[in-house]
Amino acid sequence: MLYTRKCSGAVFPMGFPGNGGSAEPSARAWAPAPAALLLTVVSAVYLHTTQRSVPGGDSGELVTAACELGVAHPPGYPLFTLLARLAMTLPLGSPAFRVNVLNAMLGAATAPLLFDTAFRLSGSYCGGILAAGLFAFSRLAWQWSVTAEVFALNNFFVGLLMVLTVRFSAAPTARERSKLSLQGAFCCGLSLCNQHTVVLYLMYIVPWVLFRLHREKELSVRAVLWLGLCFGAGVLPYLYLPISSYLNRARWSWGDQTSLRGFITHLLREEYGTFNLAKSESGSGLLQVWRSSPQCSVVWLFTVMLCSYSLFFSWRANLDISKPLFVGVVERFWLQSNLVVCVLSGCGLASLCSMLQRIMGNNALWHWAERLSAFLLIAFQIHLNYRICDQSSNDVVDKFARNLLGSMPPNAMILVRGDLPGNSLRYLHYCEGRRPDLSLVDQEMMTYDWYLPKLAKHLPRVRFPGNRWKPDNGEGHAGTVTFNLHWLLRENRDKEIFVCIGLHEGDPSWKHSYSLWPWGVCEKLVPSNNLFSPESWIQLTRNMYNWTEEYGRFDQVSWEAVANEEMWQARMKTPFFLFELAERPAQAESIKVQLYTSVYQLYQELVTTKKHPVNWHKNYAIVCERMLRLQASTGVDPELLLSETIKHFSLYVTKAPDDPQRSAIIQIIRHLKGERERVRAK
Repeated sequence: MLYTRKCSGAVFPMGFPGNGGSAEPSARAWAPAPAALLLTVVSAVYLHTTQRSVPGGDSGELVTAACELGVAHPPGYPLFTLLARLAMTLPLGSPAFRVNVLNAMLGAATAPLLFDTAFRLSGSYCGGILAAGLFAFSRLAWQWSVTAEVFALNNFFVGLLMVLTVRFSAAPTARERSKLSLQGAFCCGLSLCNQHTVVLYLMYIVPWVLFRLHREKELSVRAVLWLGLCFGAGVLPYLYLPISSYLNRARWSWGDQTSLRGFITHLLREEYGTFNLAKSESGSGLLQVWRSSPQCSVVWLFTVMLCSYSLFFSWRANLDISKPLFVGVVERFWLQSNLVVCVLSGCGLASLCSMLQRIMGNNALWHWAERLSAFLLIAFQIHLNYRICDQSSNDVVDKFARNLLGSMPPNAMILVRGDLPGNSLRYLHYCEGRRPDLSLVDQEMMTYDWYLPKLAKHLPRVRFPGNRWKPDNGEGHAGTVTFNLHWLLRENRDKEIFVCIGLHEGDPSWKHSYSLWPWGVCEKLVPSNNLFSPESWIQLTRNMYNWTEEYGRFDQVSWEAVANEEMWQARMKTPFFLFELAERPAQAESIKVQLYTSVYQLYQELVTTKKHPVNWHKNYAIVCERMLRLQASTGVDPELLLSETIKHFSLYVTKAPDDPQRSAIIQIIRHLKGERERVRAK
């Protein structure tokens, strides 16, 4: 018996699953109307929710590399860089927004590819629509399609390769199989010019295609040569890396690819660790699809790809996911597996409804149930994720970077560290031309052999005492002149020098002649013989930033949460610094009183905020306790100090139950309550 399936107004033979039938070739042909509708809807949603400014993470660096025609971090992402540079010719907003729009369109283009894959496998429009909609409006896919990142392009290539694989499997003639295999070889090469995780799918697709060609007696030497040529044509964008490195015109670029060794190092991500993410640090319906489909080998192929990829990344994910930010870094690599999951989900829906039709009859009911299930699941995805994924008004990282740049004095030198300050500041500085008087020097990059020989000429205001920074004071390579931070500071002692955020722990040489004074999120390196004036420094740093974001309003796995946390904690850096000065054993009593009083007044202002970092309660309570010891000199009511100490220690242990000092703090609270009763009894 040959079933007829209706969905979205279409009528076509149902040869799948479990009924032993086989759909006619015309039933599995390209369906342009639903594919175009999907592309239109997903594009509209993505463009409406696209971020207008620079996002966090690697986005700032990727956009900067495209803007400067430099090389991005390993493996270089040449295809993304060239596409992003092309997108920057669009007359739309900022450079970052243009690349965000490019990403949105690439993400939207993945939807019709998933529709076509699932439709050809299941013979069901609803199955195809479910596969495309589930993925497009899932949180991860949506989130990484509206910001400048490489994941949307990788999703597009995986979707394209899956479509080509399904079409190849169903190709009726040798000529069509040859054509599709050549297209697939080119796409394989091109996909490797973006994200290398795709190789975990290629290592199954390529042997499977070659086996099918061999089985059909179509794998000749000539065919292999043509496949190799098409693959080679696909990887041609990698020529961009040595060309850009040789020209050396980009003010920001990563690595030296002018030598074969340097090219291979970058291509294989050796500076991160080739197989590491970062530098060290089913239902019955689907089972019937696997067993009975005319394309069951393709379904099994996709299933094996999914399982292998999942196992590999579970093994190689070398980041500490107990830290919320690293969860966000790791989870985006599951996008590639989600593509297969969504295709199998679409097939599963079609299979389940077909099976229920055979068992229970009433075809019209199950046709409508299939349609309703697909659209309700997609609508639920949109409802669930819209608020999270709408980035159209998100300018947190952009404001973070603008505040940092705006706080710097003219002609300052900034030693940046980490993705958040480094990438966002670089983007504004190089792409938007903000604060051209400043010099941005990357601390981590200075430890690489290639950084200063390649990029020192683009930092003309900075004098480097060698061509590599060696924080551990170890020996450099032959011909390499290494230096420590002390020598770098001495060579640039005529400049105001800042660090954002923090200094490399392995080089303490700066401590001999410099001190770190708080400067908002950053710190200023000041010669040790400079006199410190608490009053003037408080006035200088009190209202440094215009930051109005509510504390704790962002998801902890996001870069926005990191930026917001840094900005809030910056408010307490000056009182914390003053407290440390007051705690020095050799500090004069009169200076101690002055410093503790200033710290007390500053923390009083901070803790009145409705919502703030929990550690402020503890810090303020400790300061109040210190003031109690000096009550005769400070003039503050001791009962008030006792009450404030008890109150904020109590708030702290309530909000931070995991603090290892919690039991000791509770004992202190009990003791202080007894002291307060004795004070009141006098």
